[in-house]
Amino acid sequence: MPVKLNAPEAASLLPVRGVKLGFAKAHVRKPDRKDVLVMMLAEGSRVAGVFTKNRFCAAPVVLCKEYLAAKKGIRALLVNTGCANAGTGEDGLNRARQSCEALGNLMNINANQVLPFSTGVILESLPVDKVIAGLPAAIENLKEDNWLNAAEAIMTTDIVAKGASRQIQLDGKIVTITGISKGSGMIHPNMATMLGYISTDAAVSQNALESIIQYVVNKSFNCITVDGDTSTNDSLILMATNQAGNVEISENSYNFAAIRDALTEVAIELAQAIVRDGEGATKFMTVTVEGGKNEAECRKVAYAIAHSPLIKTAFFASDPNLGRILAAIGYAGIDDLDVDNLQLYLGDVLVAEKGGRAASYLEEQGAAIMKESDILVRVVLNRGNENITIWTCDFSYDYVKINADYRS
Repeated sequence: MPVKLNAPEAASLLPVRGVKLGFAKAHVRKPDRKDVLVMMLAEGSRVAGVFTKNRFCAAPVVLCKEYLAAKKGIRALLVNTGCANAGTGEDGLNRARQSCEALGNLMNINANQVLPFSTGVILESLPVDKVIAGLPAAIENLKEDNWLNAAEAIMTTDIVAKGASRQIQLDGKIVTITGISKGSGMIHPNMATMLGYISTDAAVSQNALESIIQYVVNKSFNCITVDGDTSTNDSLILMATNQAGNVEISENSYNFAAIRDALTEVAIELAQAIVRDGEGATKFMTVTVEGGKNEAECRKVAYAIAHSPLIKTAFFASDPNLGRILAAIGYAGIDDLDVDNLQLYLGDVLVAEKGGRAASYLEEQGAAIMKESDILVRVVLNRGNENITIWTCDFSYDYVKINADYRS
């Protein structure tokens, strides 16, 4: 079961003016499940995206980049689950284009105003006929308050749907932010096997939105990992419908930080939910590295810890075999690291200092913390002022079972 994570209540996911969502059961891979999602955006909406850095990126990722670059005004998003349409060559691109053309025809917009997204099995052809056949039903139930159904329609191995909302006041106007995400395994920056869609009705300039999404992703989805695998389909889309009535926000606006930080809060909640719903996860681990010379070396140490199967399996077993963490810090790639100068904490317990086990540390302390479902690992490098925090989970027997049976 997910680690301290429940699906959101439908009423907690607040409608965003200018966004309507509809779903269909198109039988893309499995019968009787929501597997196609359409999101319709008000005319004049601004849209920004960031995508996987996997060189084998999926056909829909290629088209999303192309259509965003065309700057024709994105009016719709089309998502299918069950098939990733990755590793499918020119045929995959053609099938993705067909789906965009079909939705464009039904909505009376251009095909390049539709962003396509797919998630599921790699190296299989997209059953585009099934996707297209599901579009009328998805369009028929387009509603502003369909966020929970939308979150369910993009799930793959996720156990629970993931969504979050916030409201803030700008220029005396109530601004709403709502987002959904999916992801459970094959999770690692850049970004993760994830899809994320965050919308706001605030008026935000395109340049400001592009700046905000880079900040948002580096504070959220680029700070999570389940298993160290970077997917072919990762996509995060940020949408501003300009319906709230606030003064348009530019990068120099006094309200810029307020909208950026509120969007970041939603993204962090969604990103952490992905880790809490990690395949087979039983522990949610926060890894903080402090006192680095730069962010890059802090990330090296954090991910060396978070990716280690030895560490992740020890956490699953609640075994305080914490020498494994020291080993990971040592091989993280900081060539001039002074191991005598760093400290390792588990929770608020000092475990190691001066190059070895802390004199005050008792194994019973470590064992007690390891039994908790939320655990903090804190490394203090004492080399500078940079810090980084990432989130990960343990490896259980179920992780192997889920991935061994993924296509069955």
